Parts: sequence; C-alpha cells; structure tokens
Amino acid sequence: MPVTLSRRDLLIASALAGFAGPALADDPAPAAPAPQTPAPEVPAAPAGFTPALGSPRPFSFDALVERMKVAAGRPYEPDPVRAGVILSQMHEDDHLLIHPRGDHTLTIPGTAVPVQFFHLSRRFQQPVEIYLVEGDKARQVLYSPDYFDEPASGPARELPDDIGFAGFRLMNDGLATDWLSFIGASYFRSEGELHQYGLSARAVAVNTALGKPEEFPRFTRFWLAPPASPDALMTIYGQLDGPSLTGATRMDVTRDKGVVMTVAVRLFAREDIQRLGIAPLTSMYWYSETNRRSSPDWRPEVHDSDGLAIWTGGGERIWRPLNNPGQLAVSSFADDNMRGFGLLQRDREFGNYQDSLFHYERRADAWIEPLSSWGRGVVQLVEIPTDTEITDNVVAYWVTDGAVERGAAVAADYRLYWTAAEPFGGPDAHVVATRAGAGGPVGSPARQGYVRFVVDFEGGRLAGLDAGAAVDASIAASRGQIASVEVLPVSGTDRWRASFEVSVDGTDPVDLRLFLKQGDMALSETWLYQYLPALLP
Repeated sequence: MPVTLSRRDLLIASALAGFAGPALADDPAPAAPAPQTPAPEVPAAPAGFTPALGSPRPFSFDALVERMKVAAGRPYEPDPVRAGVILSQMHEDDHLLIHPRGDHTLTIPGTAVPVQFFHLSRRFQQPVEIYLVEGDKARQVLYSPDYFDEPASGPARELPDDIGFAGFRLMNDGLATDWLSFIGASYFRSEGELHQYGLSARAVAVNTALGKPEEFPRFTRFWLAPPASPDALMTIYGQLDGPSLTGATRMDVTRDKGVVMTVAVRLFAREDIQRLGIAPLTSMYWYSETNRRSSPDWRPEVHDSDGLAIWTGGGERIWRPLNNPGQLAVSSFADDNMRGFGLLQRDREFGNYQDSLFHYERRADAWIEPLSSWGRGVVQLVEIPTDTEITDNVVAYWVTDGAVERGAAVAADYRLYWTAAEPFGGPDAHVVATRAGAGGPVGSPARQGYVRFVVDFEGGRLAGLDAGAAVDASIAASRGQIASVEVLPVSGTDRWRASFEVSVDGTDPVDLRLFLKQGDMALSETWLYQYLPALLP
C-alpha cells in the first residue's frame, strides 16, 4: 500500500496566508480541515527592503544538472533534523499563530513578484535553502526570525536563529493570499484561474502503489530568478534529492487567464526504480453524483477533481470518472506519444456542492502537455479508499515503458496548466455527469441483478442537433450483459443522455466503454468507467 496522503499539513500552513490547499505527508490521525479564514491584514513590503544574503556563488541550470548527475553516484545522505525536539512540540495551534511579516516580503530581482516564506513546524522539519539569482550568480536568502510574527511564548521562540524556511509562496496583491506555493517533499500547487486551491503537482513520483512504502524525494534548494523565457513572469529552479534518485528542475511561470508552468525535469537514478512517475498530479475524490449514497455527509458532492482526461497519441479523447474504491485500485491506459492528460473538476455548479466555505466548484484543473515525444508508456491512475475529504487519495502520472535502472538518466519537458477547463478542447462532446442506480424502468420496481448507468454529454458536435436526430450509443463491457440502451436529448438543456443497464455475476470490477455516434461518425469523447459491483449493488 502507498503511504496515506494527508492534506492536513498544508491546510494548517495555508491558514497563515488565507487559502486552503492540500499537502501530502504520512499522517495516521488526520484532523478536520481548517476553515478558510483570511490571515490578519498585513502591509505591503516597503520599497527598499533588502534581505540579508549570503556570498555570491556561480549558478546555471546546466551546472545544477551536472552536479545532481554526479551526486547520484554517491550514497544518499539525508539531511539531519536540527532542533527536532522543539519542532516536534510545534503543534497545529502553535503554527497557526505564526504569520509572515508583510514588511519582510521579498521581490525577485528583475521581476515584480512578491515572495513570502513558510515557517518550519512539527510536520515540516527539514528546511530548504532559497537563493536569489542575478545574472550568473546566486546568493542565499539568510533566515531570520524577523520574517515572521511569532507569539512571545511558544516553541518557535526557542529555535536557532538560522533554522531556515520550510518553503515559499508567490503572493497576490495585498499579500492576503498567494497563487503558487512550494512546501513539502517535491509538491507544489496553484490557485489557478478561479483562485481556489485544490489538487497538487509533484516533481516526480517514486514507486507509487507497489505494496511497499512510497518514496518521496524532496526539494532541498530553490533558486528564484528573473524569467529565462521572454514569455515568462519568473523562473524557479529546484534541486531534488532522495534515496533512489537525484534531480534538477526548471519551471518558467506565467500568469494570465490561469497559471502556466513550462517544466524541465532531469532525473538521475541512484538505485533501480520499479515505477517512476513523470508529471504526477495528486487530488481528492470522496463522492459525487455517481456514488452519493456511499457518504453520510450532508453535502451533495465533495471532490477536488471528478475525472481523469486523456488525449491519446491517436487523437482519441477519454474521460474516466474517478472512483472511491473499496481497496487500492490501479488503472493503466497504454498509449504511444500521448498528447496530454489531466485531473479535472468539470462540475462548476455551486448548487451541486452547497459548500460556501471550501468552494469545490472553483477547484483548479491541472493539465499536462508533453513538449516532446514521450514514446510508449501508460497514464496510470491510482485510487485509494477514503472516508474523508482531508485525505488526498487520487494520483495520476505517466510511466514510460521499461525499467529505470541504477545510473539511468531520465529527462522530461512539459507544460502544466492550472486552469478552469482543459486547455485543448476538441470537436467532441464531453461528459458532464455520470450517475448509477437500480435497474428497471423509471418509476417501476427495481430489476433484480441489474444496475442502470446514466451518462450526460454536452457541447461539441452535439451542439445544435435537432431533438429528433439519430444519435446512437456504442457501448461495451469487459464482462456481463448490456441491456435497455437509450439515447435521448435532456429536456430544457443542450445535453444528450445515454442510459443503459448492466448485469454481471460476482464482484470483480467491470470496465465499461461508451461514446455517442451518428452513423460512423463519433460525436463524443469516450467515457471509460470502472464499475465496482461490490460498491454499487
């Protein structure tokens, strides 16, 4: 089993900046998420604030890549935890009382981007070094307690004056909230186009869902720099270190309608790696209209993402609604030169969530666009059972064919979009809802042994079709029998609805496949669903 992924840690850290978003760490006893309460108003950084910096050192991305390649040939030596006893005493309430000082907000040289820092805590005990880049030189930002307002009494006051930062964040105007943050292992996240944190991204995933503890390499150093690309707002460089690999990353960040990051990842294997996940995305799915009856919560739906979208190398568009399975589930979608994938929140109606505190209808989408051929491999989806919204239980990433052996080098370049919808729409109609319930005609007693699925499609080639148009459904199941197929327009909307029943023996999963067509022409993306008879009797 993979390590449990908890969002509690960053929910606590996030309260210091007035946003709610996930962090991922081992947490056997997660607490309830903190309310999304804005931090106390802080003044903007005064013009002329100058941080204390270390001596200038040569810096370039090429040199960083070479250094990490050499480091991969040496045994892993984890950084020791300083003041671990004190940090272990810093519980959530202590951390919530620590706030960044607005008058110690940095501005990256050559940009107008304000930066603040995260404080160390019981959950984040290993600091990261942060450097500012000017030209071909970099200088470390030297830690000082003056970066934070801390209670007069409390464990933070006992920490060394050079203990270091847990991470950093790029701030919105007014400094009350941020729009991009880096904290915890190799995780980072953005509020995206709709200004609401949700799912996370990582630099790499190592041995996820393999029946043994997952490995979490971590960023140990960051370099914040003027943009390396003329189209970017700024550039963030990162140094990765872990038991099985080292690495270097470069992220050119732009912010317009949403947040777009052009990412270069260079990885070097210290040990054989059984499963190396490229461009991993991590999210939360508890329940939706599909499995609403499985939750005792009063809200109609609770999820950061409701499906995995894939654009295959052959041009097919796939939509896989997410599940909350009864046990760990791993699904693989083989492809050659995949064009993109993402974890999306397609349901944008507040009424479908009724949550005025966490606003799930505004959670960011994340889409991965390869910038070169990634060859043959699989998009892998990992779904972990959960009975709460504070646990991230969904992971999606790309795995290239072939083992990653000790001494191997892996390079990946891609663009990561944090938006309100997938950035590359096509002519096909897309799925907007998936429902399941008892078989049999509406208003009649349930048909024993059958489950009915109802899938709604909207847009694309369906738009403007007359209600009497000849629209058919192509449906297939990996086992069992399909019956009672209907395709009808949904009255009062532009949607079309496909409805069918499934009958199967036993409780083994059933893979369902559906798309709408008119003659030989496909009208919609392909709906793929893993029906779990044990959870939908």
